[in-house]
Amino acid sequence: MADAALPDEVRPAPRTWSDDEEEALRLWIALARCYLSFSRVVSAKVADYGLTTAQFGVLEALHHVGPLSLGELADKLLVTGGNVTYVMDRLEGMGLVRRERSAEDRRVITAHLTAEGRTLVAEVFPDHAAFIRELASVLEPEECDELRRLLKKLGKSVAARS
Repeated sequence: MADAALPDEVRPAPRTWSDDEEEALRLWIALARCYLSFSRVVSAKVADYGLTTAQFGVLEALHHVGPLSLGELADKLLVTGGNVTYVMDRLEGMGLVRRERSAEDRRVITAHLTAEGRTLVAEVFPDHAAFIRELASVLEPEECDELRRLLKKLGKSVAARS
């Protein structure tokens, strides 16, 4: 049955976009699918450590960068301030982090790892890094570098629009 003979509610819309737009749409779909697949697998692995991805991100950032304000954490993890507060509440309840109000600016709260938090990250990070390496192993090292460079270029361009 030809498309024209189909009822309107099941007939596909005619293509009204350019080949360049088609390429950009395909890129967006590939990026979204890749990110979703990657994040699902990584989230499941991080759950093996008894953490959520956001909790692991906070612990990892504090471990590798040192104490950070909650605002800096939100920027690094690409989440809202409210999300960081929620995650910090949970991590603090687990005894893995502590918050400290700045003496210079009482509005600023800095996150610190506790000894228990530092021990946990030191124990699980090597396994996490190896797991990420394994996921990326389908790409040659040069391909990883090129993909990272291209994604960074695209991300900066998109960010500049907002």
